[in-house]
This record gives sequence, C-alpha cells and structure tokens, in this order.
Amino acid sequence: MDSSSISSTAASFVTLKFRCFDPTYAYSATPNHRRSFVTSSRSLTPCATNSNGSMATSENSERKIITGEAGYVLEDVPHFSDYISDLPTYPNPLQENPSYSVVKQHFVDVDDSVAQNIVVHQDSPRGRHFRRVGPREKVYFESDDVHACIVTCGGLCPGLNTVIREIVCGLYHMYGVHQVLGIEGGYRGFYARNTIPLTPKIVNGIHKRGGTILGTSRGGHDTSKIVDSIQDRGINQVYVLGGDGTQKGASAIFEEIRRRGLKVAVAGIPKTIDNDIPIIDKSFGFDTAVEEAQRAISAAHVEAESFENGIGVVKLMGRYSGFIAMYATIASRDVDCCLIPESPFYLEGPGGLFEYIEKRLKENGHMVIVIAEGAGQELLSEIMHTMDQQDASGNKLLQDVGLWISQKIRDHFGKKRKMTINLKYIDPTYMIRAVPSNASDNVYCTLLAHSAIHGAMAGYTGFTVGPVNGRHAYIPFYRITERQNRVVITDRMWARLLSSTNQPSFLDPKKISSPSYVLFESRRQGGFVKYEMKSMQNALKQLVEKIQECGLCFRIIRNHYYAFPINIAAELTISK
Repeated sequence: MDSSSISSTAASFVTLKFRCFDPTYAYSATPNHRRSFVTSSRSLTPCATNSNGSMATSENSERKIITGEAGYVLEDVPHFSDYISDLPTYPNPLQENPSYSVVKQHFVDVDDSVAQNIVVHQDSPRGRHFRRVGPREKVYFESDDVHACIVTCGGLCPGLNTVIREIVCGLYHMYGVHQVLGIEGGYRGFYARNTIPLTPKIVNGIHKRGGTILGTSRGGHDTSKIVDSIQDRGINQVYVLGGDGTQKGASAIFEEIRRRGLKVAVAGIPKTIDNDIPIIDKSFGFDTAVEEAQRAISAAHVEAESFENGIGVVKLMGRYSGFIAMYATIASRDVDCCLIPESPFYLEGPGGLFEYIEKRLKENGHMVIVIAEGAGQELLSEIMHTMDQQDASGNKLLQDVGLWISQKIRDHFGKKRKMTINLKYIDPTYMIRAVPSNASDNVYCTLLAHSAIHGAMAGYTGFTVGPVNGRHAYIPFYRITERQNRVVITDRMWARLLSSTNQPSFLDPKKISSPSYVLFESRRQGGFVKYEMKSMQNALKQLVEKIQECGLCFRIIRNHYYAFPINIAAELTISK
C-alpha cells in the first residue's frame, strides 16, 4: 500500500496519500506474474460536462492489481483482452525493421516492471511497480488497419510539436502505419469534425516551432460525442497530450470505449509545464521552461544591481506547484528570495517579507525576487474574494500576484519606510510557454512518443507514459489524476534553495502554534468536509480515525493555518 505522508513545517497545502484499492479484491499472481489477476469490481460512471464546459469525472473505475511474493504489487494497465475475447495477434513488424537490426533484444519481457520506490531497507517489501514500456513480440493491430489520431488540450508547453512529430514518424517508420489524423482545437475538434492528415513530410520540421500545429483549447469535453466521433471515423488508436485535466478526459474516453466494447487504444502523454504530474520523474517541457526562465532572472538581476535599492521581481509559472521557480532559483544563484505556493509567507512584522527585503537592500544594495504565480493567492483572495472562480478546465483563476506584490513593496517602502526603491517587474510567462523545446526535452519527447506507440500496438489502453526512477513505464490513468505533484518543503531540494538564497521561512509563529482545522476533499461523495483539529499531539490518531470514518479516497487539501509544526507519516488500510 502507499505510504501516507503529511509533510509540512510550512506548507499551505498538505497532501495525504494512501492506498486507493480494496485489498480484498487483490489476488496473488503466479510466481512469474503472467497475467493471472482479476480486476477490482467498481462501478463505471460515465463522465458528463459541467455547465462551464469543464469535465466532471468519476473516480470509480476498474483497477488491475497483481500481487506476488515478498510484498510485490503491480499496478497494471488495462488491455484489450480484459474486455474483448479471442482477439488475433500478429508478429511485431519491428523484428523486420532494418533500423532495429542492431538491437540485441527486440522485445521487452512480459514480466518486466519498474519499481516506484528504489530506496529501500534490507527488510523492505518489494513494493509497488508499473509495467515497463517497450515493444512486445506480438501486436494486436495489423499496420494497414491502424487509424490513429492525435489531440492536444490545455495550455501550451515546449515540446508539444516534438511529441506530435515523433508519434507520426514512429507509427510510419517503426510499424508502417500510414493513417494518422490530427484533431484540431482540443477535445472540441472530435465532434466539430476538424481534422488534418499527418504524414512525416507534413510534421518534418515542426519540432523547431513552439506551440502546437493542431491548436488547443480548454474544456469542451463531451464523452459521448467524442466516442461517437471516434467510432464513426473508424479510429482505433487515440493519443492524448495534456495535463491532469486532459488525462481525466482521456480516462473518461477510455471508460466509455470499454463500456461499448470497442477495440480502441487510448494512450495519454502527460503535459504540464509546471511539472505537477505525480508518479513520473518530470514532465516534458520542464527543462526548457527552467532554462528559459534564466533569461528573465538574469534581466531582473541586471536591472536591480544597476540602480540604488534596485529590486527585480520575476513571476514564473506554477499554479499549484513551485518547481519552475525553485529550480530556476537554484540554477540562477542570483535570486535572493523565492516564493512558491507550497510555502506560505506574510508581508509585515518580524520575520516577514518586508523585513527581509530591507535587510538585503542594506547588505547588498539590490535584490531579486522570484515568485510563482500561485504563491500568496490566499492573501489576494482575502482582499478580492475570487477563491471560487475557475477557467474552462476547472482550474482556479489566479490574480496577478506579481503585480500585487510589486505594488505592496512600493507602498511599504515608499509611504511607510520613506525609502527610495527602484523596482522592475518582469512577467515572462507566455514567452516561456511559447518557445520550442530544447535538446534535452526533444530527446525526452521522442521517448514518450515511442513508448505510447509500443503500448497501443501491444493492445494496452487506458494508460499514460512516463519515466519512473529513470525507467519508462505504463501508468494507469487514475494514478496520474488522483493528486498533484508538489514541492515538499521538508525535502533536501528546498533546503538547497534556502541555503542558496539565505531567505527566512516566513512562517507566522502565531499561526503555527494554534492549528484550527483541516479541510478534506471527498472523491467519493464530492465537496469538502471540515474537520476540527483538537490536539496536535494526537493529530495522526485523529486523521486516521476521520479517514476511516469518512470512507475511501480522502485527502487533506488545506490546513486553515497553513502549516503543521510536526511531520506525520503513516500507513493506512482503507476499506468500505
């Protein structure tokens, strides 16, 4: 089972992870783990579209859990053979491909899996694994029968065109597939009947361009209409590029396809510039974003050090996760303060941001502040009352924290402290999103595209691909969408940042000493549950009891006073 952890001496969001399947439904595999399993019995609820065009999805889906000796657990992905019987298989054409003649082992062994946790103790169980990616000896499609499509959804990200190119070229050159469609304009393009044919010649140079040649949009997900379009067009492989909301949409499409008994593979390629997709090591475009952010930080540093009491403020992407801001800060070494959503801060008073700014200006004569777009939103929301507003994808609409904090700094030092400061605010957000991917991301995008192709051709479906501890794996959709990846501010990487910037923690002692309540989000029932915290000494016991009382799939999403003064780690067995 998952280890449940709540880590936060200074986190405004606290995430509780725990096992999301009922252990009574898991069956042991044979010693070599060859597909001797049953799926957990959970109801399938079709997904609907909300009034604002965003998708409402069900978390109830069938999950394939294989257990073995020494605590081995394989979270497998769906396969055609799970719901369609007597399907023919064909020899993999890769064994006849001249490009692969130099490969010693053409195919991945059926039992190969990738461990989620690689740091273990001597007596640790083998733990959770995912199915390893790669070509299989038998495929479930003949090349001439494949009719594939590619769709990009959500915001822009460096590398989108590279993934599109490599899916098209990989299908053509590895498997001899010549029918590939591009769905224009995101999910809406399926039922608006907007498509363009894709060939290696058409996509040849698109990796040198930013954005996506297919266009993109938020929202517009209508499961029934999309699957109707897939069925009408004769599409049997669907490649979906997008973030967690898009992957939820792909999961809904897969569930409807399975309900109809269609032989259609649905493969997701996770895209998020914020790097907030869980399980995988990182998302494509992240390296490019960090590299491009250096330009803005360098410009801010030049501006700041060129003027007396110069302050450079740079706002970077990071709606819920501050990875870009953190890594760009560490890489730059010119940043004096980094503010991210996971680490709350306050402005005035002892230990506050204003006090630190004044201290740095007296010491160095200038300073650079990097702030993620999602940082400090609770401070703005108290003023502007915008907590509940969302975009078409269901993401919370954010106020411009960069402009807000820049004005606050000007007002404080100009009016209250009577200090002359020279503040320059730089927002490179859309410049970073729109650039083409760098060399590292181009290679990464190629691996992701090829991994998805191999999985679809082998009959796997309802999966997303990505590296887990350096090895690419097929991951069930529900593991990608069940939570978001966030910076752990009790981790060594955040400590490295603090040692680089020498910034304080910005924690308010009054708020740390008296935590009040935690909000739980119910995935089964919907909505939120307010839970009063009576005693921090008994916090772990209280949380376990509350989760067991409320049922499956709860996670703590917010501590009212933004931080726990202790770390909590526990393993929970949750069952109905």
